[in-house]
Order: sequence, then C-alpha cells, then structure tokens
Amino acid sequence: MTDLVPARTRVAPSPTGDPHVGTAFMALFDVAWARKTGGSFVLRIEDTDQARLVAGSEQQIYDSLEWLGLQPDEGPHVGGEHGPYRQSERLDTYRPFVDRLIADGHAYYCWCSPGRLAELRKEQEAAKLSVTGYDRLCLGKSREERSELPGFSETPVVRMLIPDDVELEFDDIVRGRVKAPRPDDQVILKADGFPTYHLAVVVDDHLMGINTVVRGEEWISSTPKHVLLYRWLGWDLPSFAHMPLLRNTDKSKISKRKNPAARLMWFKEQGYLPEAVRNFLQLLGYAGDDSGEVKSFDDFVAEFAWEKVNTVGPIFDLKKLDWLNGHYIRELSTEELADRIATFAEESGQWSDPSERELEVLRLAVPIIQERLVLLKDALPQLDYLFAADDEVTLDGDAVAGLTDDAPAVLDAAMEVAGSVDFTAEAIQAGLRERIVEAMGIKPKFAFAPLRVAISGRKVSPPLFESMEILGRESSLARLQALRAQLG
Repeated sequence: MTDLVPARTRVAPSPTGDPHVGTAFMALFDVAWARKTGGSFVLRIEDTDQARLVAGSEQQIYDSLEWLGLQPDEGPHVGGEHGPYRQSERLDTYRPFVDRLIADGHAYYCWCSPGRLAELRKEQEAAKLSVTGYDRLCLGKSREERSELPGFSETPVVRMLIPDDVELEFDDIVRGRVKAPRPDDQVILKADGFPTYHLAVVVDDHLMGINTVVRGEEWISSTPKHVLLYRWLGWDLPSFAHMPLLRNTDKSKISKRKNPAARLMWFKEQGYLPEAVRNFLQLLGYAGDDSGEVKSFDDFVAEFAWEKVNTVGPIFDLKKLDWLNGHYIRELSTEELADRIATFAEESGQWSDPSERELEVLRLAVPIIQERLVLLKDALPQLDYLFAADDEVTLDGDAVAGLTDDAPAVLDAAMEVAGSVDFTAEAIQAGLRERIVEAMGIKPKFAFAPLRVAISGRKVSPPLFESMEILGRESSLARLQALRAQLG
C-alpha cells in the first residue's frame, strides 16, 4: 500500500429524482479505492440543470449513501476544504475558464437558435451523413455578422472548437487503451450562463483534486472532449475508470422507468440489509471473481484491484440479492435482527409506536422465522397473529373449510394437553404427539392442522409449538376454544 498514491475520488449525482442504484455502484468503487490508497471520497451535487431539479432528491442522496455505509469524506452536508460542493454555488468559478478558452482560440460564441439546430439535425439525418453535429456556422463571425443570417438567437452559447487532429484514444484503468468516436463542437456554456456538464466536471474535478474519475461507460464517448479541456487549461489528467452499465435480465440498461430496483431507496423500502446490497454490488462489479460470493466491505477494500472489474454489463439478478440478504439475516444475532425489524417496521409504517410487550414478543419470535426470512418487510406479516388479541385473530375461511372431520376431537385433545403440560415448545410438542398422533392414530400432517389454524388463523405459519410458547397457555387455550366452538 505504501507505493499507492492516495486517491481522491468522487461521485457527482444530479438531484433530479430518486437516487439511481448506479450512483451507489460508482460510490462503492470510489470509496473502496479511496480507502485502499488512504485517500478521500467526495460527494458533489451537479445541479446546473435547474429545470429538472426535484425537491427532496438531494437529501435522499445523502440518506441512501449513509444507509449503505458509503458516506463521503467531503460534500455539501459534511463540508471540506474544496467547497462549495454544489455546482449551482460555483457559477462564478467557471466563467474565467470559458473566457480563457475563447481567448486562446479553443472556444467560440454560437448564436444559432434552437430551431436552426433542430433543422440542421433533421437535414443531417435525412442525408444519412457519416459525420453529424454542429456545422460551425458561427465560427469566426462577429455578433453583427451572424445576426444577418437566418436562425439567429440574441443570447449566445459557447462551444469548444474540436481540432481536426483530436486524440480519440485514452488510457482507462479498467479497460486499457480505449478509442472513442470523434466529438463535435460541444456547448460548454449555456445561454443562461450555466456551464454544461462537460466543462463543469473538468473544472470541478481539477479544483477539487480528483485524481481518479470513476463513472459509467456511457461517458467513454465524452472523454476526448474532457481530455482536450484538461490539456488546454494546462492541467494533469486524472485516471479514468469507466464502469460497466448495470443491465436488466433482458440485457437492457437498468432504468427507473422499467425496473423499480433502479431506485436506490427501493432496496431499503423492501427490507434489504445495507450490507447485503453492498455485497451484491461488489459481485456485479467483479462478475466472474471466484474468490467467494459473501465478502465484507473491509475484505473487498483489502483485495481491491481495478483489473478485477467486469467490463461486460452485469445482469441485475435479484434472486442473488435475495439469497445474500437471507444469508446476512441469518448471520445477525437474535437481538440485532429484532432491532432491525422493529426499526424497519416503524420507518415503513408497518408499526406505529410499538409497546414494550410487542417488542418483547418480536424478540421471542425472531428465532422461529430467522432461518427462512428473506426481507425485513416480511417479518411482521408472518408474525401478525402473535400480536393480535385472541378475539381478533382472523381465521382463514379456506383453512377452516379444509379441516378434516376429526378436527373437533383433535382440538378437545389439544386443550387437555395445553392445560396440563409445562408450557415450553418441547413439552407442548411431546404432549400433543403422545395424545393425538400416538393415542388417536392421526398422522402429524393432519393432527396439528386444526391447532395451526386455531393459533395463527391460517393453514401455513411459522413453527406451531414455539408460537404457542410465545403466546402462553392462556392465549393458546383461548384460541383453541374459539375454533372448537366455531366447528360445533
């Protein structure tokens, strides 16, 4: 580790809606590389597209990264030496660099109206030109000269002047030598005075000391433009790491429109554990790594290497995530899992101000569901009968109708046992087996069906005898009696 330069990495989402899972995917590798090298991870909010901003989205970005344990070392909400960390608060920073690029002949004003540009695109598409983009009508013209031509706009934008010999290849620490398509004369300053992404990202990354840029592969085509800006402004290039795009099972790019799992907060809402989601994202990034599927983030950091990153878009397989989540649930202590379930239930609205008794019931019940629990959201619905008052247990009609004719006799025998044995799961099970299975000659499958319906209200439930122990003798007898009375 002593030979590694401390990395300064960043993730720079736009607060235009629910945070995308891709933000967490990039942040995971940003944080890992920063920790591996003893560096820092920066969060920057890219909010220059003011028309698309969504209230509350920025806070969701903070909350989701904190939930995943990927908190930044610097950012709008934590401060730092390189602030401000919102682009909208840095507008005065960009203009001097635009003026410098214009003065050096690397950029120029463009007064073309949106209508003219739309018509130009249409003409180029109709002609099926191999090279498309802006036709440089404004290049070399003064405002007065350009105003005499059609499609003039009073307020200009500023465009880069891409040289004929622009270098299209660059080094990528994930992909090696990469070749991108030729760019056109990209707008770097909009008519409203806000910089475009391409200028702002280069200026901000340089001024914030970012030396490793981790981003999705969709930005490969933009990298030659960014390299030009770095060189024109006399700045050292960062290392580029273009990560694969996450894909749906049909290989399409994962998007919030098509897949709810593209929303980062969806995982929390469903009851996934943050450590399972982190582990899942690690697997997506290292697809094909045979060193073990279950791995802590600390181990991931210790073994981190860019050459392990999978360059083929990994498939977002939620079955794998469910398996991982189940694994991590089983690794928790009973007390910790009960706390996580209770916290989830209150935050999601499943529970409202649970009583001490309800919390105690939950702690007692966790062991009977822990082995098969996949999502935190499923815990309370599985255990609802344990929290219900005895006279409020809803008996499933189909479950009652499916009971055999000997159900009343079974319930009578069960009540005798329940009234006499020590009320532990082991003693209850032994007593019921002796009295019903052995003495009455009824197979266990049928012997305990009426009891399960009486206790839980349904045909399938968590373990019966443990449920009876948690409820206690009085409640168990009350429920057995209630079903017995209903059967006549």
